[in-house]
Amino acid sequence: MTPKASVNSSAISQPVATPLTRAAIFLVVTVNPGAENRVVIRHLCKDLSSLVRSAGFRELEGSLSCVMAVGSETWDRLFGQPRPAELRKFREIHAGERHAPSTPGDLLFHIRAQRLDLCFELATQIMARLGSAVSPVDEVHGFRYFDSRDLIGFVDGTENPKGQAAIEATRIGEEDSRFAAGSYVIVQKYLHNLTGWNALPTEEQERIVGRTKLSDIELDDSVKPTFAHNALTKITKDGAEIKILRDNMPFGQAARGEFGTYFIGYSRSPRTIEEMLQNMFVGNPPGNYDRLLDFSRAVTGNLFFVPSATFLENLTSAPA
Repeated sequence: MTPKASVNSSAISQPVATPLTRAAIFLVVTVNPGAENRVVIRHLCKDLSSLVRSAGFRELEGSLSCVMAVGSETWDRLFGQPRPAELRKFREIHAGERHAPSTPGDLLFHIRAQRLDLCFELATQIMARLGSAVSPVDEVHGFRYFDSRDLIGFVDGTENPKGQAAIEATRIGEEDSRFAAGSYVIVQKYLHNLTGWNALPTEEQERIVGRTKLSDIELDDSVKPTFAHNALTKITKDGAEIKILRDNMPFGQAARGEFGTYFIGYSRSPRTIEEMLQNMFVGNPPGNYDRLLDFSRAVTGNLFFVPSATFLENLTSAPA
């Protein structure tokens, strides 16, 4: 029996291209074996928007939202065929001492709000509904740091597309019409060596990032190194830059000396982010790698598909 779900060009997206918020929870879980567990998850898919409305009604200006995404190894078990055209496992990268690992993860919940308590309430309700059907892998509580800076002191997300441009950068169209209004999302958890980073002169930090630290102005190409972070992560095709939507968040535990950035990038094709990561870790050309990686270490890596809200709400039959 193949599960039925309607996906078409009139489908409504999940809240991917939303304004930045002050808080977020990134929750990654694996699905436990058993048909009964798949039924529990499908029921949650159908009811997720209702859960968000119920939790968000407590604070109408809290901007609570949630994006649910599904990993490659879980898609077939939950939804059967067909499957999104470019859904696959995160591609691990080894390059010298630099490593972008591929780590377990079947479901991602990206919960955003202006207040962390709203995020926490929704995460609690989601996990209560899932119960023993899943096992938690990672939970990160992110916060907006001063004027949207990361913990290394630079503004993050300056080049994000806005409005219709953000929708066009993230929303699948006719290239995979059965999954129109869906998106791909890649997440990585990075830990920073802030002691080493902060020992660098500001000018050297700016060369590594490719922007000025205080004023957040991009360095001129005449002085920007080819290994600068924003040089290696700029992807062009036929002379036009291909944008992605980032909603990175700082996180950390000061007493444990843990300081990090949770990278999350949405796009209509995972190839764009995969090329960025290849440039960062291997280099473009090889060896000309992102020097940020001398101070930041990736400890997780996942690729997920974000089905449309219409797809989730129209699930009717139990999985095969």
